[in-house]
Amino acid sequence: MEVVVTSAEMQACDRYAIDTLKIPGLILMENAGRGVVEVMEKHFGLMTGKTVVILCGKGNNGGDGYVVARHLFNRGAKVVVGVLGKGSEIKGDAKTNYESLQKIAAKFKKGRMLQIQDLKSNKILRLLPEADVVVDAIFGTGFSGEVHESYKSVIEWINKVGGKKVSVDVPSGVNANNGEISNVAVKADLTVTMALNKIGLIAGGGMCCAGQVEVVDISMPKEIVALQKPTTFIVHDEDVRKVLPVRPLNAHKHSVGKIFVLAGSRGYTGAAAMTASSAMRAGAGAVILGTPNSVYPILAKKVTEIMVEPLPETEEGSLSLSAFEKIQQHIKWADILICGPGISRNRETCQLIWRIISECDKKILMDADGLNNLSEKISLLKNHLSNEIIITPHTGELSRLTGFSVVDIEKDRISIARQTAKQFRLTHVLKGAPTVTADESGIVYINSTGNPGMATAGMGDVLSGLIGGLWAQGMNKTEAAYSGVFLHGYAGDLAMKKYGARSLLAMDVHDFLPQSILEVEGGIAL
Repeated sequence: MEVVVTSAEMQACDRYAIDTLKIPGLILMENAGRGVVEVMEKHFGLMTGKTVVILCGKGNNGGDGYVVARHLFNRGAKVVVGVLGKGSEIKGDAKTNYESLQKIAAKFKKGRMLQIQDLKSNKILRLLPEADVVVDAIFGTGFSGEVHESYKSVIEWINKVGGKKVSVDVPSGVNANNGEISNVAVKADLTVTMALNKIGLIAGGGMCCAGQVEVVDISMPKEIVALQKPTTFIVHDEDVRKVLPVRPLNAHKHSVGKIFVLAGSRGYTGAAAMTASSAMRAGAGAVILGTPNSVYPILAKKVTEIMVEPLPETEEGSLSLSAFEKIQQHIKWADILICGPGISRNRETCQLIWRIISECDKKILMDADGLNNLSEKISLLKNHLSNEIIITPHTGELSRLTGFSVVDIEKDRISIARQTAKQFRLTHVLKGAPTVTADESGIVYINSTGNPGMATAGMGDVLSGLIGGLWAQGMNKTEAAYSGVFLHGYAGDLAMKKYGARSLLAMDVHDFLPQSILEVEGGIAL
């Protein structure tokens, strides 16, 4: 799997390469700068004859920028380097490259193809030429907090002027650890990041600022990463393909997964239908859908392959506590219980969920109102009887479970997902952009599929059925969770190509699940 790191983890890798393996920092910086130029030419064509403005900070990110400037000059570009801060503040390898660039600019003045401009005043920004490409090499991975006023105006200038925007390592103003933007950040078309991807490029506001992300090799041995014992990964199609269950030749409906879905209430039949149907689309052999008496006729007509079981209900048309004995029989039959979509927050239904989580030792996937009802008695989730539980909340549901505000969850999705999984001893799927899966040991898997069109009602119901269907076929719970998330997102991407993001519906994603699974299994997923 692709490793993704925080700023501190990346710095630890750098230090190991430099201090233990004795790879000079200058070599790493040289490879970084050259890699940026190579990626620029890959995306924008040859740089010969183009005007490039490079804004360099006083740290190593600026040092990468000076290397970029030298290579662009060597390739025939007109390069203007804006130096932020005092030259005396530049240290170490960055200083070496800064002084080298100064000597090149002084020695080869003819044609003024390389200029270095101290940006002592923001007024000097107006004197910079119109550029084909503007390169942001201001802060890098070490940045956190607010951008100070002098830098803020530079970043705003970058965002306002024409030309393609390229950020070196991380768009300036983005926290590399979580993607948080306190006040302003560069909005890049392309981010070229060094050695390993950064969490801040695929989470929070950072994912909206990074543009297309390319990781470049800076000659750091890959073995260094394993020594750091990484705990965060990005899931790609090959990762899912490796763990998907193989259908045996002698398979029958009871050998490839039996699922009991407890879902639905008056007015919420769609959630129940989509969850149950998606479980079968995932490959489960048999699904029983338990639902209130009054909605049974609707669901019996709506779903064909699913066995629908009418259950005692409350006056509001939700599941009654008196349904427990009947439910218990179906739980004994099933390999997996999926519980929660559309069941409502009726008080008696809430008590039913409490009893199920207290007395059920089977594998449970808890979603939607199942989680909302448990939020009223968190101790039951903390002390669950089952050793095998998956929860699939969106940020609002997670907020009710944990007490974290929705704003705080969105600021640091990865850390909070990790913390919640460890606290409750389960696999936690935190839905959103990006959806992340965390296991009880603290390992986090970040999804790489999906699109904004999937921000519509019913998507979570399709997802819970899909994950449950994979889990019932013998996958371990965490692999089933991150694989289901990936396949769900990929089905959404396929559906978007046909319908567009604005018109996407949950059932469109459901209908593309077979193609999603087929393409991932066949190794042809894009």
